[in-house]
Amino acid sequence: MTAAELIQRGAEHHRDRTAVIFNSERRTFEQINQGANRLAHALFALGLSKGERVAILLNNSIESLLVDFALLKSGLVRVPINTRLAPLEMTRMLEETESRLLLAGPPFVDRVRNISPATPLMKAVIGGAVDDPSPLIALDPIVAEMGDAEPGVSIDESDLATLQYTSGTTGVLKAAMHTQETWAAIAINILTNIPIEPDDIMLHCAPLTHAAGTLVLPHWIRGALNAILPGFHPQEFLQAVDRLQPTTLNLVPTMIAMLLAQPNLNKYSFESVRQIIYGAAPIPTETLRHGLSRWGQKFVQYYGQTESPLLLTMLAAEEHDLSTPAGQQHLLSSGRVLPTVQLKVVDDAGQPLPLGEIGELAVKSRQNMVGYWRAPDLTRATMTDDGWIRTRDLGYLDSDGYVYLVDRKSDMIITGGFNVYPREVEEVLYQHPAILEAAVIGIPDPTWGEAIKAIVVLREGQTATPEEIADWCRQRLAGYKQPRSVDFAASLPKSPVDKVLRRVLRDPYWPETRRI
Repeated sequence: MTAAELIQRGAEHHRDRTAVIFNSERRTFEQINQGANRLAHALFALGLSKGERVAILLNNSIESLLVDFALLKSGLVRVPINTRLAPLEMTRMLEETESRLLLAGPPFVDRVRNISPATPLMKAVIGGAVDDPSPLIALDPIVAEMGDAEPGVSIDESDLATLQYTSGTTGVLKAAMHTQETWAAIAINILTNIPIEPDDIMLHCAPLTHAAGTLVLPHWIRGALNAILPGFHPQEFLQAVDRLQPTTLNLVPTMIAMLLAQPNLNKYSFESVRQIIYGAAPIPTETLRHGLSRWGQKFVQYYGQTESPLLLTMLAAEEHDLSTPAGQQHLLSSGRVLPTVQLKVVDDAGQPLPLGEIGELAVKSRQNMVGYWRAPDLTRATMTDDGWIRTRDLGYLDSDGYVYLVDRKSDMIITGGFNVYPREVEEVLYQHPAILEAAVIGIPDPTWGEAIKAIVVLREGQTATPEEIADWCRQRLAGYKQPRSVDFAASLPKSPVDKVLRRVLRDPYWPETRRI
């Protein structure tokens, strides 16, 4: 089964039903499918061929959905770019993937003009006019001239579908390769484990070019409606819930905390909402308790990662139970392993560990990536010959099959749903002429889940202020990767082999806070 087949089947089965709402615009399944076909033909008209990479820099919109579908149906490989990345980070991704086309939305025109990778690259804008075309291509007029027949490309299960970038243990960006088969398996896995009905309305606010976008295709297949917001703003989101009466929400813990903090929350009813899907980051216990008391047992927690996306484990709505000690304990877990997934806890040698013993989680599923793009050594270090992925997440299994995540082997920080690796930030700090040593940790934050703190040791005779160091990072890192606070220290704690002990720095900030 391919992702392209699932798109076409959904269009055939639900032709005249409303498929998408964006702002005041509504489109049927047939209209979306035909629009994706026209876009696919336009991409071919630019000279692109099956298997070539197309980078996408888009906010949530009708166009972002059309682009995803067009690329999957044409056999072109999508390379989503986080809109918050710095230009140098974007350039590196374009060069590594040898992307032939950078497809951007109107808000990113100026940024796209200034990106000049060493590899040949076309630049096109979709969803708006281009006042000064050179060196940009206005894609909308080309799309308007195309027919809406199916692209007619032979798509195989093994064809590469998407390169999903994530950070490595050293902070190095790497791209997980997913095929047409694994991308279809993600949709089928979600459809198998999360109840979706034809009359459901899924309200999207997180970036569809990343993990949240995997929820679009399952709803499409079922004939449900995908309602898309440009982004997340608490008041606008609450107004959308009131106006659209969605049945399903997908939120990261940061968004949940922001909604619960709105002073006029009582004004908005969540009666239509049947399930609130959340994950991608730790959620403070008190935030979850507050949400349960406010909205009831509508929460569904998931665990997954870029290398093996949604869903690996799930804590179902009925398991969000505060009435019993067992239920309260389960709220600290990531739920149980799904029937469609194999999961085990292993030691450093890859051998299974007994129940209750902490080790690294390893997973095997049909939605596992097939490897990292042009990184065979990293692929071998992450994937076993028989298909298991070492997640680098530390946790344990209890006797009831619940999975508890206790730490991240790579010290990864999740802030506002975005992954940040300390080493990447530290490398920027080490470039500052006054800094001798640096360590970056995540500390509790009521809004973002975790906030980035830098602890630095200055060179003898050198001076610097927290503001100066913050400005240094601001010029070199995406906004969500920048330290929110900077502390100075005379030295950093180290192991006998001189490795900085981040846990020693981090532990004082987490004594009373339980992380889920």
